[in-house]
Amino acid sequence: MFKSHKPGSDDAWEGIVEDKSRGMVDGANMYHFIKLRRADGQSMKVRIDRGLWKSISIGDRIVKEPGSGPAKA
Repeated sequence: MFKSHKPGSDDAWEGIVEDKSRGMVDGANMYHFIKLRRADGQSMKVRIDRGLWKSISIGDRIVKEPGSGPAKA
């Protein structure tokens, strides 16, 4: 199995996009991921929806507030 990297509804974070990737990790569905560099220096890999993935570029700022999905800041 794989780790989904899907953010929970109560999660909150923000960071700068370092990398974008996509893949069919389960063999049937296309998943879109970004690698973020947070302000504290840690990196994290996050699964996001296709629309957001297509609208962002490396270097963009992404914010995730509790109760909402990730969004371009």
